[in-house]
Amino acid sequence: MKTIIEPFRIKVVEPIRMTTPEYREAALRKASFNVFFLKSQDVLIDLLTDSGTGAMSSDQWAGVMRGDESYAGSPSFHRFRDRLREMTGFEHILPTHQGRASERLLFELIGGKGKVVPNNTHFDTTRANVEHSGAEAVDLVVPEGKDPRSRHPFKGNMNIDALRRLIERVGPERIPCVMCTVTNNSGGGQPVSLANLREIRAVCDKHGLPFVLDACRFAENAYFIKLREPGQQGRPVKDIVRDMFDLADGATISAKKDGLVNIGGVLLLRDEQLSRRAGDLLILTEGYVTYGGLAGRDLEAMAQGYEEVLQEDYLAYRIRCVEYIGEKLLAHGIQIVEPPGGHAIYIDAKAFCPHIQVEHFPAQALVCALYRHAGIRAVEIGSVMFGGEGHKPPAMELVRLAVPRRVYTQSHMDYVIEAIAEVYGKRREIRGLRIVRAPKVLRHFTACFEEV
Repeated sequence: MKTIIEPFRIKVVEPIRMTTPEYREAALRKASFNVFFLKSQDVLIDLLTDSGTGAMSSDQWAGVMRGDESYAGSPSFHRFRDRLREMTGFEHILPTHQGRASERLLFELIGGKGKVVPNNTHFDTTRANVEHSGAEAVDLVVPEGKDPRSRHPFKGNMNIDALRRLIERVGPERIPCVMCTVTNNSGGGQPVSLANLREIRAVCDKHGLPFVLDACRFAENAYFIKLREPGQQGRPVKDIVRDMFDLADGATISAKKDGLVNIGGVLLLRDEQLSRRAGDLLILTEGYVTYGGLAGRDLEAMAQGYEEVLQEDYLAYRIRCVEYIGEKLLAHGIQIVEPPGGHAIYIDAKAFCPHIQVEHFPAQALVCALYRHAGIRAVEIGSVMFGGEGHKPPAMELVRLAVPRRVYTQSHMDYVIEAIAEVYGKRREIRGLRIVRAPKVLRHFTACFEEV
């Protein structure tokens, strides 16, 4: 059959508070045109992020009840550790409270002034933690990854020639690791091919460099490999996942994405000495090495989530849900990053709002317009998130509609599609913005704006 249904039944529901345009206008102005400042109860459809916003399964909630809260050596930790070992093949596994904690631990240990960290595209917290250590974060995505209209099947791939040139220019001694983000969140949720990961591994081996995955959405990436990469169609996703991790020397993971939980992260390392140093730092700043700043119940939920995320019926449903939104928006003439990504749809704000100059943040202006019109909360991925002092404007100005896992129905998404189409019909009314106040780092979270 052509129809792909949700591979679950809805057991508990949460009410959505309906609001008026007048109420939303007042709320938006009170929030200084930054939707991060909105109260969540004032949002009808929340597509701000897919991080920690999903719905857990009945088996995960059962694990919550089973969670053992011993400070050290909890059986909940051992279930979590054993599941991660089985899935990834890594021996040294540290739990953290979320992905950015894993990033901080890693780059506090291997980063530093004068060092350079290449990636296909660093996401916001990854870049911030690299730069906080004093190192330079460099993006090396393939050219197709910067073109919203390109239908290349693996637009998240790293540009291997550019990686070789970077190593030749700065020297391998200045590169503490080569990273690759799967899927490439900043570049439209686009996947990375297994062949590309193998090429990165080969370059790293030639120069004696560690290879680290930013593996928040590894399962979605593996499913794209199964769908799109020659020779991979008949393979189980779990085997492709293992191939991906087998190529890496380490991984930072936010379990709030493909872990299907509301809180949690992982740091995977092959180097025993580096793992011990990371464990010492974890104890200093997060908690003991068998809980990492989490409750035992969180470890149980993660262990179960990492089983459920590899179920291929779930992945087929997940990828199709996002693809459906993208197809409908394209049919309305709304340019998105093509083809649709795994966890989100990315609207090309330059094409949507050609009358707004980049210095007036067209993507942030569109985010505000969507909330005003229909109570939809999205997020800017453009010059607010990645611009600012010392940074060149990014290649694309995007609005990300991140779809929480197992939360919204098709009618919710039809509402989103209809609303975006209506905003598109009167897009010339959208006004640009200027920044009134912002921090130097991760400014998109707390910047204040005014209309121009």
